[in-house]
Amino acid sequence: MQLYIQYPSWISPEIIPGLPLRWYGLMYLFAFATAYLLFMYQVKKRKLEIESDDVLNLFFWAIVGLLIGARLFATTIYDPTGMYLRKPWLIFWPFNDNMQFTGIQGMSYHGGLVGVVIAVVIYTRVKKIDLLEWGDMLCAAIPLGYTFGRLGNFINGELYGRVTTAPWGMMFPTARRLPESEPWVQKIAAQLHISLADPDRLVNLPRHPSQLYEAFFEGIVLWLVLWFIFRNRRKFKGYIIAIYMMGYGIARFFIEYFRQPDPGLDFIIKLSGKPNPPQLLVTPWNFTTGQVLSFVMIVGGVVCYFWFKWLTDRQPKVSTFEKVPTTEKNRRRREKRK
Repeated sequence: MQLYIQYPSWISPEIIPGLPLRWYGLMYLFAFATAYLLFMYQVKKRKLEIESDDVLNLFFWAIVGLLIGARLFATTIYDPTGMYLRKPWLIFWPFNDNMQFTGIQGMSYHGGLVGVVIAVVIYTRVKKIDLLEWGDMLCAAIPLGYTFGRLGNFINGELYGRVTTAPWGMMFPTARRLPESEPWVQKIAAQLHISLADPDRLVNLPRHPSQLYEAFFEGIVLWLVLWFIFRNRRKFKGYIIAIYMMGYGIARFFIEYFRQPDPGLDFIIKLSGKPNPPQLLVTPWNFTTGQVLSFVMIVGGVVCYFWFKWLTDRQPKVSTFEKVPTTEKNRRRREKRK
């Protein structure tokens, strides 16, 4: 009896074999389209007088910022080799050494977030658009689109999780093999009834499908919470932005316990003295780069919450009488005279 799940053999990163069209890129298009449609739904629901061209331009520059930020973080913060710092022209170079088209591989969510924020802030300032109003609508839409990005990671067989003996552990064919000579590898292999033939060989072990965890919790669950609980209960402008930052940061922080750290980075903070191979969850006191960035995001969400609330509270209060147009006030006065 097999005690784990085999990665589906019918899944291929290429949409059409032999052509440079990959499901990962298509998932990005689905993500952007989903976020755009949800944004426009909110515009119509609120009956806001917003030109569709302004929204399209906003999304265009947000996507540009996302791609640049995500790529820069992935090739600097998440690259321990320093290759891209020595050869920066390779950051956006979509070909391998044999001049075969590979696309832009390697993106960082946190870098993409920084890029989007910069692009949206600049665009709204130039166009004199209400940044917090539009930001709330964006953050209510983004998580569902983000789900498609993580599904793209799963299709690529990348960003897999740590080794597990859970019955839903998945054997990813692209996962890095582990030395059979390691005692912990032998122990887990024995538990899963995986035979080891030679201590000098490498063996593949089941991993947490962490891409699906992220798609579900950081995408679907976070979107449901924001869309159906907080979206229509905004306490002030920027409220959804702050809740999104805290919600995503919390979800990502805990899912990082099941996601294998990026090669060469392992644990950026180690508070435990226990031996902890990066492929295993041994202790909750060793933290990855993703967890540190997620913690910063949570703190940023808390700061934004009180800052945006303060901005709302400091605005001058307008009485109900002052809000009534002059013509309406005159009508009421005439009615009183009668």
